[in-house]
Amino acid sequence: MTAYVRLEVRRALRETGFVIGSIGVPVMMYLLFTNLGGQNEPEWRTASMVGMAAYGALGAALSVGNGVAEDKTTGWLRQLRITPMTPLQVVTGRTLTGAVVVLPAIAAVLLAGGLVNGVRMAAWQWLAVAVTLWLGSLPFTLLGLGNGYRLTAQTTGVVNVACNLGLAVVGGLWFPVVLFPDWLRTISEFTPTNRFAELGVKIAEGTAPGAATLAVLLGWATLFGTYAAISYRRSAKTA
Repeated sequence: MTAYVRLEVRRALRETGFVIGSIGVPVMMYLLFTNLGGQNEPEWRTASMVGMAAYGALGAALSVGNGVAEDKTTGWLRQLRITPMTPLQVVTGRTLTGAVVVLPAIAAVLLAGGLVNGVRMAAWQWLAVAVTLWLGSLPFTLLGLGNGYRLTAQTTGVVNVACNLGLAVVGGLWFPVVLFPDWLRTISEFTPTNRFAELGVKIAEGTAPGAATLAVLLGWATLFGTYAAISYRRSAKTA
């Protein structure tokens, strides 16, 4: 399985679309949002840094599902089923792939914050923010896998883009939720992306995430994990 994960990671990181969409775009948006229109307060630069790192991780995690859908089309998924690897190992390998490919997206935005925008935090906070965003990206990897196993390659790409943009905007990764109308702010609090970014923001502020944040994320992780498992079983019958 280790060799399988290495193969999939290399495949993902070699794709130009992945590098631009999951690493380049979040960095560019972060620098634009924090250096145009006078929005240069230290608190805003830090919060936006966390939000855009979360956005990059979201896109990278979902992209794992695009690879799964392409594997179904090319027959690679069928070939994996005749190898000694068990279905659990195949799914676990893809999940671990997602855990690896989100790291460059997170690191790139955090580096932009520290080196370009002058964000300052204690060393433990930098590490804690990175690790928290890394661990918190798991539900989105499961969502991407569920889409990839259930849908066609073309449909998976469209659905993942819609999930990426919708969850990012409604979850407050691009704009502060305080700018939202009350009804949208209430919805945002129940989205996984809002609570995902809140993990990093709380640590950057020197406080601990609340129980509600952890509960919402755990609920979404369970839902997306169930979706991925059901989708994989369905694909086993059709692929």
